[in-house]
Amino acid sequence: MSQPALFEPLIIDTLSLRNRIVIAPMCQYSAVDGAMTDWHLIHLGQLALSGAGLLTIEATAVLPEGRISHADVGLWDDATEAAIARTLDSVRRWSDMPVAIQLSHAGRKASTEVPWKGGAQLPPDDANGWQTVAPSSLAFADGQNAPLALDREGMTRIRDAFVDATRRAARIGLDGVQIHAAHGYLLHQFLSPLSNRREDDYGGSLEKRMRYPLELFDAVRSAFPAERPVTVRVSATDWVEGGWTIDETIAFAKALEARGCAAVHVSSGGLDPRQDIPVGPGYQVPLARAIKQAIGIPVVAVGLITDYDQAEAIVADGDADLVALARGILYDPRWPWHAAAHLGASVVAPPQYLRSQPAQFRNLFGR
Repeated sequence: MSQPALFEPLIIDTLSLRNRIVIAPMCQYSAVDGAMTDWHLIHLGQLALSGAGLLTIEATAVLPEGRISHADVGLWDDATEAAIARTLDSVRRWSDMPVAIQLSHAGRKASTEVPWKGGAQLPPDDANGWQTVAPSSLAFADGQNAPLALDREGMTRIRDAFVDATRRAARIGLDGVQIHAAHGYLLHQFLSPLSNRREDDYGGSLEKRMRYPLELFDAVRSAFPAERPVTVRVSATDWVEGGWTIDETIAFAKALEARGCAAVHVSSGGLDPRQDIPVGPGYQVPLARAIKQAIGIPVVAVGLITDYDQAEAIVADGDADLVALARGILYDPRWPWHAAAHLGASVVAPPQYLRSQPAQFRNLFGR
């Protein structure tokens, strides 16, 4: 019996994945002054035992003002580095799953309250708020505090912060870095004509709007060990007329590939409250398919991928090389186990759990 496509191994640069299931970065809003807490050990630890091929740490801010909320994880100084290192060391004591980190700056979507307290943007004079920055002084939504338009010095400071965080990620021993250029955060704000109204060399034409994200990618790629992958998460469309499009995303993906990007993780939206998203099972898969047809590096599909046969078909049919799970794996942290049982594959499980293998799936747990 042939191996299901979802459970075929894959090498990204020199990073070996046991299967094509990726755990997407998911904000937990549970850090203190940017430092991971015991919650992150619980959260990442359980996911590291899930049997997936790769675990990605949540959007991690490269500067305090780059956090989405005051409770976001950061990687900007020795204290935040040590907190991640402690968490990672504990997780790795019990799991050999590769772990990557998503580095981010929220731009104009920063300075918000945590979701379970409403998630509204906090003004700069709030105890948990600060002044945001962006490519242009355009607020994300009506009634919000407008960001300050970044000057070249500010852009350089943020680029250098990404580099510093990348070097810290390498020192900790993380297996990969993902640059967050999606969901309406800073790099996406540079890419989209809806949020980038600059009149200098970083605004206007597609080439100019891509310039800063590409310069930042080059800097991060140079700062991370050559044998470890640097990937990028993109929003393939803004879902708003006049916004960022799939054709522009393909051009961006081609430019990233030429610069040594190891993979592209395809999401969408997040830039403009007017977005009209046709949400449904696998609604972003056609976007991943279009990008995969245009580039030669691996493509990750994400978004309402919940069914085992659905995930298998995405990989088997060539729509994407990997599938990413987010909310679905929070709901079912053993999703890869159950997918393997359903599809007739095997996963790696900790020895402490081997006796949980159901009698009808005697070949489920392998090494």
